[in-house]
Amino acid sequence: MGPDPGLWAIQTLATALTPAPRPARLILNQPIKGTCVPDPGQSTAFARPANLAEAIALLSTAPYLMLAGATDLYPGPAANLSGKVMDVLGIDGLSGITHSGDGVRIGAGTSWSAIAEADLAPCFAALQQAALQVGGRQIQNAGTIGGNLCNASPAADGVPPLLVLNTKVELASPRGLRHLPLAEFLLGPRRTAKAADEIMVALHIPPDAMAGRSIFAKLGARSHLVISIASVAVKIVTNGQIVTDCAIAVGACAGKPLRLGAIEAALLGHPIAGLAARIDPAQLSASLAPISDIRATDSYRQSAALELVTRCVTQVVS
Repeated sequence: MGPDPGLWAIQTLATALTPAPRPARLILNQPIKGTCVPDPGQSTAFARPANLAEAIALLSTAPYLMLAGATDLYPGPAANLSGKVMDVLGIDGLSGITHSGDGVRIGAGTSWSAIAEADLAPCFAALQQAALQVGGRQIQNAGTIGGNLCNASPAADGVPPLLVLNTKVELASPRGLRHLPLAEFLLGPRRTAKAADEIMVALHIPPDAMAGRSIFAKLGARSHLVISIASVAVKIVTNGQIVTDCAIAVGACAGKPLRLGAIEAALLGHPIAGLAARIDPAQLSASLAPISDIRATDSYRQSAALELVTRCVTQVVS
């Protein structure tokens, strides 16, 4: 009598569902905070300072490749982590969101998921909507707002919402602290004004930028897990039915995300009824400098930016 086919099938299924044994893990000693630990397998020195003073002291000796979540670093050419590497996420006070009379401070090490889940005013809606579009949940948990800004991608979804909030970045170095408008910090594709011995400490949103409501929208080849073809953030403040302040920023349509000052001026002081009709397509087009690449042509990006700006303006005042 042969084997029972049903029993054989059950045994086969059980075998398939039994997890394979995990290989033994190689557990390395954790590096002591504030010190550099060479990796014997590579020409790498790793540092994880516990506070800002330790980090600045290390930066005064040599340039470091900085890790602040590493979600943009590992897919890129620097993934081998050769040379001197500093993980800044162990620095006290580098993450978290605080409110004061000076506005809102967002630590540079704050994760996208923390931003998305924070209790913030309506003017931050665009930033929180963008936070939910930065990769998947794993990326949002690991990736940080400061790391994203220092990566300086022209298509970074978090930048347009920060531009409409008149955000300033705080940088620390052996020379002290300095504050720089985000629009001046970003110089172009993968380029920033951060010196080699500087750490981005925080972002600051001033009180006068915290009125009104904001909205964010992006266009990609699919709804999630996609680099933007175009992205837009709009923030509008009204008094009654009249626009008293307006900020519009576009991403992925120039060498860096930028504000549309001419379009903002055209909407200022006008009633919210029919406001989007005041957007001049030629004026908007002249403000942008998109490229053609594997995701879209320059002309398609122009059309997408116009459509997104129109939709956002319409929705934010509705």
